[in-house]
Amino acid sequence: MSHMFKSSIVCVLLVILATSCKSDKKETIEVEVSEPIVENKVLTPVETIEKAYNKDVFLSNQAIELDMVISFGGSERLNGKMTFLTNSTKGKIELKDGTFIYYDGEKVFHSPNLTNGKAARFDAYTWMYFLLFPTKLSDQGTIWSDVESAKLNDKTYNSQHLTFEANTGDAPDDWYIVYSDPKTNMMDYVAYIVTVNKSTEAAESDPHAIGYSNYKMIDGVPIAHNWEFYEWSKDAGLGKVIGNTLINNVKFVTPDADTFSIPADFIEK
Repeated sequence: MSHMFKSSIVCVLLVILATSCKSDKKETIEVEVSEPIVENKVLTPVETIEKAYNKDVFLSNQAIELDMVISFGGSERLNGKMTFLTNSTKGKIELKDGTFIYYDGEKVFHSPNLTNGKAARFDAYTWMYFLLFPTKLSDQGTIWSDVESAKLNDKTYNSQHLTFEANTGDAPDDWYIVYSDPKTNMMDYVAYIVTVNKSTEAAESDPHAIGYSNYKMIDGVPIAHNWEFYEWSKDAGLGKVIGNTLINNVKFVTPDADTFSIPADFIEK
């Protein structure tokens, strides 16, 4: 074997070794970069509630549809089929008398012959918010207090006060107090004021609470099919029942192209 041939072999081996070393070094860097920085995330109190309600599963669906009957003082307040995008940006209420209420972002529209046109904005947003409340706890503009222990109906709850930054949503002066079970993180009651169509002072003088019950799993998401409305005060807690809501035929749906199309003759509220 010639000296030149031996040298060629040595050179080839050196090249292979050098290439191998470079390749090994590159792989080591890639592994280090891909390793997770945080293995176990500690959930905030709000996130534990959202997890209990399977928020991620809820939002993986496009829209939710259901029948809702709301009564106050023994009289039917609203009866209709409701369809909302799960991200709450669009909604439609088809009332049993054939009239409609739509909302698209901050705009609300209703049929020209809607019986209670003055309440159109209230109806467009309030019932949607109560329904989707477990998935809206960390919306932009929400401000949460620290968790406190509070008693309601002789049961001890985790209590948190929710307020909003200025110019958040349709009623930034509203506030809520969430009473969640320390073991299940499910919300049994939510106290609140509603400032739509009234001053903050008037709303503060007449606070209420909503109780969620009769949960049913809809494609992996717990949905309360019964609501009760109560008189409520910070000191006395729950008072008498003043209203209720029955929900049926809940299902996740994929909206058609015209599901939220607003007819040209509808009135913007």
